[in-house]
Amino acid sequence: MPYLTPTYDPWIVAASILIASFASYVTLDLAKRVRTGDRSLARGWWLGGSVAMGSGIWSMHFVGMLAYKLPIELGYAGALTLLSWVAAVAVSAVALGLAAGGRLTRVRLASGALSMGAGICAMHYLGMAALDMQPAIVWNRLLVAASALIAVGASAVALLIFFWLRGIDGRRGVLYQAIAALVMGLAISGMHYTGMAAAQVPEGSLCLSADQLGGPQLGEFVMLATLTLLSMTLFTSTLDARMQNRTATLAASLQSANQELQRRAFLDPLTELPNRLLLEDRLEHALARVGARGKEGGAARAERSSDRPGRQGPQVQRIALLFVDLDGFKPVNDSLGHAAGDEVLKAVARRLQAVVRDSDTVARLGGDEFVLLLEDVSDIAACAALAHRLVRDLAEPIVLDGKPQHVSASVGIAVYPEHGPGERLMGNADTAMYAAKRAGGNTYVVFQSHMDAGAGEQLALQNDLRQALQRGELALHYQPKFDSRRAQLRGVEALLRWQHPTLGDISPAVFIPVAERFGLINTLGAWVIEEACRQMRAWFDQGLRMRVAINLSVHQLRQPDLAQRVEAALARHRIDASMLLCEITESVAMEDIAATQRTFDELARIGVFLSIDDFGTGYSSLAYLRQLPARQVKIDRSFIQDLEGSEDARAVVDAVIKLAHALDLSVVAEGVETAGQRDILRSLDCDELQGFLFAKAMPAQQLQDWAAGAKPADVPEFSNSMFIEELPPR
Repeated sequence: MPYLTPTYDPWIVAASILIASFASYVTLDLAKRVRTGDRSLARGWWLGGSVAMGSGIWSMHFVGMLAYKLPIELGYAGALTLLSWVAAVAVSAVALGLAAGGRLTRVRLASGALSMGAGICAMHYLGMAALDMQPAIVWNRLLVAASALIAVGASAVALLIFFWLRGIDGRRGVLYQAIAALVMGLAISGMHYTGMAAAQVPEGSLCLSADQLGGPQLGEFVMLATLTLLSMTLFTSTLDARMQNRTATLAASLQSANQELQRRAFLDPLTELPNRLLLEDRLEHALARVGARGKEGGAARAERSSDRPGRQGPQVQRIALLFVDLDGFKPVNDSLGHAAGDEVLKAVARRLQAVVRDSDTVARLGGDEFVLLLEDVSDIAACAALAHRLVRDLAEPIVLDGKPQHVSASVGIAVYPEHGPGERLMGNADTAMYAAKRAGGNTYVVFQSHMDAGAGEQLALQNDLRQALQRGELALHYQPKFDSRRAQLRGVEALLRWQHPTLGDISPAVFIPVAERFGLINTLGAWVIEEACRQMRAWFDQGLRMRVAINLSVHQLRQPDLAQRVEAALARHRIDASMLLCEITESVAMEDIAATQRTFDELARIGVFLSIDDFGTGYSSLAYLRQLPARQVKIDRSFIQDLEGSEDARAVVDAVIKLAHALDLSVVAEGVETAGQRDILRSLDCDELQGFLFAKAMPAQQLQDWAAGAKPADVPEFSNSMFIEELPPR
């Protein structure tokens, strides 16, 4: 039977191959998107990707059919053409579903390739059936079989490429994806044109669907619509990939930051040893394990005692804490600087780690305090032997820059259960360490019950102190400071007082160390700032403008938000910052000059006046005075007490006053108790005087009454009329 000879438009053929390759590229990109961990998002990509991918494959098929020319007019039935598009979308859904799955086994590859091949064949031959020819098309069975094999083979290759490209990213991945898309496009086109070659149209045939879908305009529309759809899909996929990469990068960065924060939360930044928080956690778990083993051991002992009388049970499980405090560290730190001190602490940490077992914990609590947590200790004697070795090793000189530096250690030992319950173990080890300190240091002391008497009192005191703020037992008393030249009130110093309900007045020298030891000092310091600002506002509302000085502790100085807290309190009570003067003792200021300067700069920025208290008792203070934005120095009372009888004391005070004035600092002398001291300080041009000679610290209301004119009789030469003058500028 003679057949019509078909021809192909080479440009349309090339366009169909390009569409097939572009659709394959987009498909490979979609295969990555459907693997997202978000199930709803993956489902959306699967549905939308199936439509886009199927439309691309179908468009290649449809455009390829438009390239097919016969000497008769051709057209395509709409229903079958739509059905062929549905088949293309279905096969795309199968492909993307397989790409989203796990490992590609041989069974999955074979079943997937057969399913996809069948779908591609269905799409193609449904599309060919849309040519309603009379008489019907005669098919070359050999070429039909070849087209089916090509469809299955192309599907298998596509699946292999899907999974192969999973592990390739970056520019190399884009290049490989482009090459793979071209291979897939050629394979799909090869199947299509093989199937087209299998169609033989007898001479004299007519196309009954010629008046339906067809024409060059339709081909152009399909190509344009498909390219637009594929481009939009690729753009969306690329944008999603970038967002996922950015999200993954941010998630990795967040995870890294969280890990670093967790590391910092539990490790000492200097020595990389566990800090107090991690030590307490490990101690808690160790005590829990010992308790659990104790219960099991008790049951086992009861069983054995009934079966084997006279046999001894297992040994008691013990936990030990060795509290280590360095002797002689501060002189090394002060003379060589903090960098050298840090090196000493690192060397001590290494020596402590070398002494203990891998299962033990060496922690740094802060400063020069370390704690060793020992589990499964045989007896107290073993702990003492370890402490002896530890003291001996730490007494060996530490070489810095070729020079030996000597420190030693005081070690306190507390063992559970011999030395009390688990919650008291740390405190008891600390108590034993202080006993070693009192014994001269460079030794160890095992905790004994009589040592706990003072600790019990301190524990009770700190419990009362925690409630003192809520009960209103704390108050500020104010000691006046006078201008030595004008004999007028210059300001007051706020001093913390505690009226205990049963013990009466408790000296700050007693409760301040307790507050520092039990972590209450920052709470007290915050209350002092708030109360001083509140009182200044109350005085101001009564017509009394009074500058108040408060003392800052070393713990407050280390708070990064101290200046913000002070600024907030001033704003809350509508107090000008210049009315508040913050005093920091010289020893605290010099302990960490960098931290002091940072805090001073922040306080000075908001306008708070700053003063160096107890001046003359620290180390190398004069060298640092120019670095600190202080406005005032306060001479320590120990020099004032000896003014009348010691030429040396007078010379020191004179030198301090002259130096301070040269640096535009005002000078306050505290502890003035005699008229002779007052006269000498006046002659030396001291700016302000403070002491019992003029007035003791008094409650706020009493000070207000005094300022209003009720002056005590023991202040004959000093006026209580208000005179607040700005301190001289730096």
